[in-house]
Amino acid sequence: MQPIFIRGLELLFLFVLLPISFLLSYPIFIKVGLTVVGFIYILFHLKRSGLLKLKFPDKSIWKPFWRETVIKLAIVILITSLYVFWVAPDKLFSVVIKKPYLWVVILFIYTFLSVWPQEIVYRTFFYDRYEKLINNKLLFIFVNAVLFSLAHLFLRSFLVLLLTFLGGLLFAFTYQKTKSTTLVSIEHAIYGNWLFTVGMGEMLAFPGAD
Repeated sequence: MQPIFIRGLELLFLFVLLPISFLLSYPIFIKVGLTVVGFIYILFHLKRSGLLKLKFPDKSIWKPFWRETVIKLAIVILITSLYVFWVAPDKLFSVVIKKPYLWVVILFIYTFLSVWPQEIVYRTFFYDRYEKLINNKLLFIFVNAVLFSLAHLFLRSFLVLLLTFLGGLLFAFTYQKTKSTTLVSIEHAIYGNWLFTVGMGEMLAFPGAD
């Protein structure tokens, strides 16, 4: 089998069939086991490729990164604040106000136990293994965002799928431009933590203030 064919099968199993299978009814320990094995497999390839090392981008990249991130964050803040105010005004900043300690715990868990693993899988590994499979960069970014959204299919929420697709587009564009896991993880953490802060945690399957 040609390497490109092997990588295609790898992509199909890890990023399509496995996430979809989580909708099926089979023992949770098997689902967890498959996830852990898949993650270890990915870490093995990243380690072998030297992509697990913590690298800080060149100083010239930081300024435009922060400028663009602040602009995008302002848009995210405006849209999500209006959405929560319109759909569930009682949830607006409810966790911050009612359960500040829970809010801090959520931010910590999300930043370090969710964002980084997602980014090394869906950006660092995905780009390293599959970028050559699709020559069109915009199409590749679109595919990446779709599969990133698909990874959240088990939550059975259209809102989660929509937000992760849009987030996937933003993160893929950032990684395409910078090739930096550090920067894309920072961006991911900023937007995600804002969603929990504004009151969308329960909508995204995280604990709320009630």
